[in-house]
Amino acid sequence: MSRPTLAIRDNLREIYSDVYTDEALAALTALAPFNRRIKALMAARMERRESRRKAQTRITFLDPESTIPGTGIRVQDARDGRFVGAVIPPDLRRQWIQGTGPAAKPDAPVESSIRNVAYALLSGADGWMFDGEDALGQITTMSLDNQRNLKLAIQRNPVFLKVAEQVAVEMNRWAESFLGRKTIDNWEEQLNFTTKIFRARGLHLDDRHLRDGEGVAMAASIVDLTLYVVNNYRALQQAGSSVVLYLPKIQTAEEAGVWNALLTALEDHLGLDEGTIKVYVLVEQLEATHQLMEIRAALGRHFVGFNTGRWDYINSVSDALAWDTGFINPNIEAITMTYGYMRNYEDRVRRAVNTPDMNGNFALWQGGMEPNIPVGSEAGVAAGMQKAVAGAEREQREGASGKWVAHWKMVHIVRPVWEKAGQDNQLGRSFPRLTYTPSDADGLMELEPAPRDIRGARNLLSVALQYGNAFGQGMQAAALKPADFFGNDDILYLMEDMATGEIRLSILWEWLHKGAVLTEDDPETGTKAGDVFLEALFRKLLDDEYDKLLKAGSKDVFDASKTTTLPIAREIATVYVLSEVKAPWFIDLLNINLNNPDLTEARRRIALYMDTLRQEGKRITENLDFVDSGNKISLAVGG
Repeated sequence: MSRPTLAIRDNLREIYSDVYTDEALAALTALAPFNRRIKALMAARMERRESRRKAQTRITFLDPESTIPGTGIRVQDARDGRFVGAVIPPDLRRQWIQGTGPAAKPDAPVESSIRNVAYALLSGADGWMFDGEDALGQITTMSLDNQRNLKLAIQRNPVFLKVAEQVAVEMNRWAESFLGRKTIDNWEEQLNFTTKIFRARGLHLDDRHLRDGEGVAMAASIVDLTLYVVNNYRALQQAGSSVVLYLPKIQTAEEAGVWNALLTALEDHLGLDEGTIKVYVLVEQLEATHQLMEIRAALGRHFVGFNTGRWDYINSVSDALAWDTGFINPNIEAITMTYGYMRNYEDRVRRAVNTPDMNGNFALWQGGMEPNIPVGSEAGVAAGMQKAVAGAEREQREGASGKWVAHWKMVHIVRPVWEKAGQDNQLGRSFPRLTYTPSDADGLMELEPAPRDIRGARNLLSVALQYGNAFGQGMQAAALKPADFFGNDDILYLMEDMATGEIRLSILWEWLHKGAVLTEDDPETGTKAGDVFLEALFRKLLDDEYDKLLKAGSKDVFDASKTTTLPIAREIATVYVLSEVKAPWFIDLLNINLNNPDLTEARRRIALYMDTLRQEGKRITENLDFVDSGNKISLAVGG
């Protein structure tokens, strides 16, 4: 039998021997052949994107008589529910509130870093999605710290229990001051309440620390899935908990089929029944909304539900229609879940989950993110919390079985919406079956009149710059607001992650390259309603907003970042927005500059990425600082 090898950079195998266990490395070796398949899928994505740009064609529904590639499932059968899906396990039947956030902090010792997990598991959330993707920083070894902290918490290590006891006191202190009551009676029992869920990185991202036997960067999806499941499935099962993941950025049913094969291969390797691992799918891509039932069918016994993630979806629509000069988004604040294409997207998701499979099983719909945080002036917090509750009430009315919050303090503010309704979930609620007409496709790209103005442009730029800076500091989840509102406690900070940074630059690219027409006068810049958003205006606004960040206090912009990661964030934003060729992912330009504080080197890397994209149609996704230490793992497949 061949003995494939893996390469782990530096001395990380020794430092993280509790994460890179022999069992985990054996499973990674067994799944390594999927790396080539995933890379081929990602190349196909880029080819579809480019062919649509050249032909100026929109995404369409699949031919109902075709077969989902790699699955043997006929498209029409998937749409009709002629497939075997999952029975929802007990600990997922009531997920009124799922919190989200990383399980680690940048450059922090375990006792500090693991506090993130304690806040999550003591929050009172029905589930917590510990993020390995959009909200988890990737500097140094944060992805491994994330895995380590989850393992310590799930196995109830004394280090975690000591921290949890301390955190419970702090959380109760806050709850008594804000809610007028404690939220934790017995901290040890409370740790059992929340279902643990993990979000792996998407197929489009590479791991920074591992390469396969051919020297190719390992798909981050393989690494995240394997390390989390192998290190935790026994402890989860012994506690009576399901093994649950969120899968992000899936674009097609074919990609879902590869995920299904990957999950099944890992289950086989570990001796688990097929379908032991349960997955939610984040519906974050326009192409995915054209293939919802097909994605359900492709994931079969693993699939339990969809989540409607607002920010990534906006970006995917913008990117898919980058060639269409008639499609120009308004101010981002106008693109709520009731806006045009967002309303139609949400409707398709709820109809897809409430279509039964051949055994009568329905799936769950988990609503989108609540980014508000109850920190600010009394009036600002009151207004923000009123908005948060109203958003939750709307999603509950529309059929969601629960929603997400971005901070533990929001759990007991929003959860009462579902407590009042009293239903564990809304499985099987009656909605019309999905249809696949040209008007259905048009609705997924429907624009509605809304403002497009200088205030909106400043907000887009300021937060995008701040987010790029936070990313470089290792904070992929950050509380941000436009610089003009620093010091104004009536305007709350919002929890932003990778997706919100992504869409801000994407919209600015649209405005500049499609000649967006401003809808309102702006005395400060002298622009009038009817003026076109031109490069000179963009550069002026960029200078203005960047200068505000340089002058900001360290509370909002770390002083040390102003000569390191902030200038790099500006360079990335400038190149992204001005380039005639639109970069497919903002995160690519950020990732290749992780742990790099030098602006000259950043410019070289950014130019390398954009030149490769223009000339070869390829993305650079590997860790450019990977040094092969010669630390090879050689194991028999499955052994």
